[in-house]
Amino acid sequence: MKLSECDILILPGLGGSQAGHWQVRWAERMNNAAIVEQADWNEPDLTDWVDTIDQAARLTTRPVVLVAHSLSVIAVAQASSKLPSNVRGAFLVAPPDIELSAAAPEETHAFRPISRDPLPFPSLLVASANDPLCAIDRAVEFATCWGSDFHQAGEAGHINVESGHGPWPEGLLMFTRLMQRI
Repeated sequence: MKLSECDILILPGLGGSQAGHWQVRWAERMNNAAIVEQADWNEPDLTDWVDTIDQAARLTTRPVVLVAHSLSVIAVAQASSKLPSNVRGAFLVAPPDIELSAAAPEETHAFRPISRDPLPFPSLLVASANDPLCAIDRAVEFATCWGSDFHQAGEAGHINVESGHGPWPEGLLMFTRLMQRI
């Protein structure tokens, strides 16, 4: 699928994506991309987040590709069975292990348990070997359960501004690979 043929829904994680984050940069550069705003970025409610993602996908008449980071990856997994058929793919980056990671903020615990159901659309999960929120073997487990292609991004932290990922051109190349698959 060509990028121009779909709408890109960008789904930030806990706290939202700050200025300079690769998701914000992508939204600024892609005229068919929009950041989906959650009602509360800091005290997330699973039902609200899932409903907001579902509603955003239903408000477009074009095919949709989701670009999720961190806690929104878990929200996509939880929402996948109810999302409309126009959702054609998902780019999933740095899923937090909210079940086993001691570093996972308490605010994320309401998203437990993490769905292990296969996603009904193609997806690519990108994870880091030294993400403080998710061991690489757990990221591989999530990708396997969800039927996602998997890419290890090396030692890239949580793949956010704090770990040095502002523009993240490598991510854009991976996203392009997913788009070719869809």
